[in-house]
Amino acid sequence: MLKEFKKFAMRGNVVDLAVGVIIGGAFGKIVTSLVNDVIMPLLGLILGGINFSEDKLLLRKAIEGKDALYLHYGQFLQSVLDFLIISFSIFLFIKAINSFKKKEEEKPKPAEPTKEEVLLTEIRDLLKERR
Repeated sequence: MLKEFKKFAMRGNVVDLAVGVIIGGAFGKIVTSLVNDVIMPLLGLILGGINFSEDKLLLRKAIEGKDALYLHYGQFLQSVLDFLIISFSIFLFIKAINSFKKKEEEKPKPAEPTKEEVLLTEIRDLLKERR
């Protein structure tokens, strides 16, 4: 069973997935910082200092030792905005990678000889052998 697990863990797909998860986690932190530290302050400035994450709706006032009950819709809006920015960033990243791949694929490959050229080459080689 240990040998089977080692064989499974060392397959290329599992290792690639592990690397992808680690890089994805680091990329997620970068994008989260971009959203929280750069985009949201600018958006708040443009919208007049609005901070979505603190917006809430009072559902029940605090009574008899019970805390007030709030619907934190601002945090939800913040999470949706984070998701949109993260998904757009990943889209741009993948698009850039694909454009690099296309450039590599567009490199002209040497033309393969036609059937006639191959046949003529074989005839030439046979004639050289007879001499």
